Amino acid sequence: MKVKMDETNKAIIRQLCDGRKPFSAIAEELSITENTVRSRVNKLIDEGVLQISGLINPEAIPGLQVVMMGVKLKTLDLERKAKEFSELRGVISAAVVTGRYDLIVQLVLSEEEGLSLLDFFKFELDKISEISEVETFVVYQSHNFRIPYIL
Repeated sequence: MKVKMDETNKAIIRQLCDGRKPFSAIAEELSITENTVRSRVNKLIDEGVLQISGLINPEAIPGLQVVMMGVKLKTLDLERKAKEFSELRGVISAAVVTGRYDLIVQLVLSEEEGLSLLDFFKFELDKISEISEVETFVVYQSHNFRIPYIL
């Protein structure tokens, strides 16, 4: 379900780029009450529009590897397959896309955590049927790129 975003909700979300910022500070900056901020944030969370979480710079943690994976499927049930991918260990996100691939899957891997790229292919990707082709793109360097730490 899509939710209509008014200017106040957008402004609150912009303020939450620092998820630790107190509602009182957001309220003061936007000239609204703290209760308004709190109730709008709670409603956005309940509606599935907003999630406040800690994100990491993967380059700052030794041993982490981020991989993007383009996937072609033998089925047109793309939404179901994206959900299946999203449940695999190491998967940050799975998106149905246009172009030469059906899905783009984003992974975080770490040999120290027992999940190398080879482990992912052998023990996780093997759980998914109807895959026609996979192409991996290892992220060597990024700029302003943050991910959830899910391992």
